[in-house]
Amino acid sequence: MAITVTVHEAKTHLSHLLEQAHAGEEIILAKAGKPHARLMPLAPVPAQRRPGRLEGQTGPARFFDPLPTKESDAWQGR
Repeated sequence: MAITVTVHEAKTHLSHLLEQAHAGEEIILAKAGKPHARLMPLAPVPAQRRPGRLEGQTGPARFFDPLPTKESDAWQGR
């Protein structure tokens, strides 16, 4: 639920309103009884992907070895 405050109240209590917004509250700034702006928390910044950051953590290297002929034939229905 959003809180509506006047511009004068926002000027007077900006620091407190910023703390509320940071805590997840949405604040509507109104001028002459009409909503003009919205003060709300920023969306979290997604983590940057970095190729190769899990190198050496993916399990045994033999996982990527070719299958033995007998097992490969079984998968192919031979």
